[in-house]
Amino acid sequence: MRKGIIQTLKFLAFLAVGIVLLWLAFRNVDTRKLVTDLKEANYSWLLLSVLFGFFAFISRARRWILLVNPLGYNPSLKNSFYSLMTGYLANLALPRIGEITRCVALGKKEKIPVDQLIGTVVVERTIDFISLLLIMIILIFTSGDQISLFLKEGILIPIQQKVYSIFGVTGILWIILFSAGIIMAFLMIRFKKRLRKIRFFSKMFDLARGIINGLKTITNLQRKWEFIFHTVFIWVNYTLMTWIVVFSLESTSFLTFRDSIFLLVIGGLAMSAPVQGGLGAFHYIISRGLLFVKGIPVEDGLAYATLTHESQLIFVVIIGTISFFIIFRKDKTHPNP
Repeated sequence: MRKGIIQTLKFLAFLAVGIVLLWLAFRNVDTRKLVTDLKEANYSWLLLSVLFGFFAFISRARRWILLVNPLGYNPSLKNSFYSLMTGYLANLALPRIGEITRCVALGKKEKIPVDQLIGTVVVERTIDFISLLLIMIILIFTSGDQISLFLKEGILIPIQQKVYSIFGVTGILWIILFSAGIIMAFLMIRFKKRLRKIRFFSKMFDLARGIINGLKTITNLQRKWEFIFHTVFIWVNYTLMTWIVVFSLESTSFLTFRDSIFLLVIGGLAMSAPVQGGLGAFHYIISRGLLFVKGIPVEDGLAYATLTHESQLIFVVIIGTISFFIIFRKDKTHPNP
């Protein structure tokens, strides 16, 4: 009961942040122009965008299998895909809970320890973050002044200032917490045998060991080149998914493939915001980025952001819901006598 209340409060808190961001994105906007843009949009391009997104999800499922293989398991592509999409659906309820959900789903279906799957997801997310960061750095040094200026002043500098403010104001507290963590870790290792007799600590040690085993999979990959191929393939499809939507609107149809890489970077950073599915954050940063870099009116930028975000959102809801019922349905192949 208490856990359910806490989860509900978390959901409402994240949703409230998303609503505030939506309000910030859509305030002082000519609603008539925005509605007109959406009415006159060519929605056939969205189908192609969703198709590229589907290719990326399939590739992600296959790449996940490559990380699971060193653990001694070989899950099927369909179960990996269903679990992945179930996780994306869960993220619409609570940010980041989908990472655990998809591990639980695949673990249940394929009889794989969930703690080890969590380690593979940590590896996967780290690879994605490094990839996005690398794309952003390349974009800063190879693009025009406006794009570089927006990325630096609109994203990098605020993040840098935020980090500095956190460590600057509460530096002593961080030192104390870090020191306490080291001491606690030392004591837990020193008295591991005694602590294992306590059920709570025994489970914690097993969980930590499983996660560490999952993290080690990146060093034991059997098909490294296939893993690299899928990583590149995923980001290419993400870029195409982002670019193809520009042709839905006359006001954005002139944007080039290079411009879509810029949109991919700022959109990817917005999707990492602690709100359900990047709600509000995506609309705000995309529309302001297009205004700053390309001089596209906010209304047109919001129309593009809405078409891009909501088309993928609908796809995740539909496929995620279907995947959820498939992955968690009861196996009736062996009925009780």
